[in-house]
Amino acid sequence: MKKKILFFLLISGLSFSQQKNLKITDLQPKSEDFAFPKVSYAEKLLVENKINTFLQVNQLEYIPGSDGNPSKLVSTGKTSYSNYVYFYGWEKLETPKNILSIAISGEASGAYPEGFDIWKNFDLRTGNVINAKDLFQPNSIKTVEGLIQKNIKKEINDFLKELKSEKNSSEEVVDQIAIYEDCFTDFTLDGIEYYFAKNKIRFIAGRCSNHAMRALDELGSHVVEFPYQDLEKYWSLYAKNLLSDSEKVDKTSFSNKLYKGKIDGKYPITVLIDKVYDDGSFSAKYWYDKNKKLIEWNGKLKGNHISIIENDYYSEETNQWIFRALVEADLQGNKILGTWQDYKTKKYLKLELEEL
Repeated sequence: MKKKILFFLLISGLSFSQQKNLKITDLQPKSEDFAFPKVSYAEKLLVENKINTFLQVNQLEYIPGSDGNPSKLVSTGKTSYSNYVYFYGWEKLETPKNILSIAISGEASGAYPEGFDIWKNFDLRTGNVINAKDLFQPNSIKTVEGLIQKNIKKEINDFLKELKSEKNSSEEVVDQIAIYEDCFTDFTLDGIEYYFAKNKIRFIAGRCSNHAMRALDELGSHVVEFPYQDLEKYWSLYAKNLLSDSEKVDKTSFSNKLYKGKIDGKYPITVLIDKVYDDGSFSAKYWYDKNKKLIEWNGKLKGNHISIIENDYYSEETNQWIFRALVEADLQGNKILGTWQDYKTKKYLKLELEEL
C-alpha cells in the first residue's frame, strides 16, 4: 500500500523551543498502517489529556485508557462510518506559542481507496480545539469566506484560460475543462481544513474532481494563505490574544468542546461535542467513565437550549430508530444543566455537565 507523503509542512527548531516541554510520540502499538500522534505536556496535564481525548475519540473512536488496541476499529472498518482507515504519519507544525497544529496523513477505503491529509489545531492554554469561526468577528466571517473563495476562483480561472488557449485540444484537455468549469468554489469556514504556520494561516479546500476523474485534476486541493497581519481587521479578540502569545483566554463557541459531569448525580460521564452547524444541529459522543463505551447523541442547539436524541437501535420491523433517551438541557456559562429521560420508563434523571 502506497504511503501518502505530507505536503508543504514547515518544521523548524523555533516552535520546538517555544513549546520545549510539549512532545509528540507515536500512539502505541505503532505498525506499518498505524502511525498516530500522542501528545505529552507534563506542565499542563489537563491540556495533554484533552488533546489526546479529542484526537483519539474523534479520529479513532477509541477512548484513552480503555481496553484493546487503539487502531482496532479504524483498521477493521468497524467505526460508525464503516470505512477502513490507515494512518501513515503525522507532523508537528511551526506555529505561534499558544497553538499546536498537527498534520496527519493516511488512507481511507470506502468505495475507492482515497489518501487524505488533515490538520488539527489546539489552543495550548486550554487544550480546546480551535474552531475557525472563533478566529473572526461574527460580522467578518462572510468577508473572510469571500476572500478564500475569490482566491480559489482565480486559481481555477487562470488554469482554465491556459487550457482553453491550447489549439486542437485533446480529449483529456476537454475533460479537464469540464472538471474546472463545474467546480464547486463556495467554500465556508465550516467546510475547509486549515492550519497555522509561523507567520500565516493556510486554508485547504477540496479539489474539483471526483475520485474517478482525479488523475486529470492537475490543481488538486486548493491552498489559500494569508499573512496574519493581512487579516488583522477581521480577527476576533480571541484570535488576537491567541496569536499575540497572551495568556488571556476568551470565550469560544460550543463546537468540539469536552464536558465532564454526572447523570442522576452518581454516574460519571464524559461528553465530546462535535461541530455545531449553522442550523444548530450537531452530533456528540459520550461515555460512562466506568465502562468506556461510546454512545452517540444527535442534538440541536437553539439559543442556549439543547435538545438531544439518544438512539437505542434501528428497527428493521418499523424502519426507524428506537430511542433510548431524550435530553433537554440549557447552556449556563460553562455548564450544561438539564435532564436525561429514559424513553421506555419515562423516568427523568438530572444531567449536570461542566466544560473541561
